[in-house]
Amino acid sequence: MLLMSAQKTVNWIRIGLFALPLSGVLLAWSSLDPQPDQVKHPEEWARFVGSSYYLLTHVFGSIGSALLAVFGVFALGAYLANGRAGRLGLVAMVITVVGQALSLVIGGVSTFASNAIGRAYLAGTEEVMRLEFPTAMTVLFALAILLLVVGNVLLGVAVWRSETLPKWAGAIWVASALLFYVLGAVLGMATTGSSLLTQPVGGVLMVIGGGWIALSALRRPSAEVAGVQAQPRVQ
Repeated sequence: MLLMSAQKTVNWIRIGLFALPLSGVLLAWSSLDPQPDQVKHPEEWARFVGSSYYLLTHVFGSIGSALLAVFGVFALGAYLANGRAGRLGLVAMVITVVGQALSLVIGGVSTFASNAIGRAYLAGTEEVMRLEFPTAMTVLFALAILLLVVGNVLLGVAVWRSETLPKWAGAIWVASALLFYVLGAVLGMATTGSSLLTQPVGGVLMVIGGGWIALSALRRPSAEVAGVQAQPRVQ
């Protein structure tokens, strides 16, 4: 009975790990089309954010990606829990999930608010462009980005140290986080006010790194995944 329960747990962990590359696919898709600068090109920005396509890509792309990432990170933390990098993996899991939770709040508010502002502007209410989000939202956004960067970097380091997953999958995961969040989201907002090419590239790296992690875990014996026989992986 205990073995059957352990096998079910292992199966759920393996399924959950595939949420990592799926999250990367949605993230890359949602960042393919750069958003026009709201200050320099207000009408173009309004048409972009006021469209149904904008809602589609942000609800199913950005928000959907964050939801999948939460499941995938939980699974990765559970996978790493019994290994050499178990403590680091669990700490990284908590930090990353908190960051994703904050990003869901910000993403939901900004998606629907921006869409409403864009449609109102196109309908002739130009004063709507004067609306500004409170400073607290900016602070929350900065905190979410910080937690996502730190958490995902630590996850990659935990994968590297685990000796049960491919080291370079962890390195790719770290690179994907830095490209998407630091050289993509943060740099884009500071320069063009829009997404940069580094964001979809970062999403693609998440697909590669996350897929490699999930496939590697799928190939390992169930007993090792459950921590019954955790032997180092031969590199």
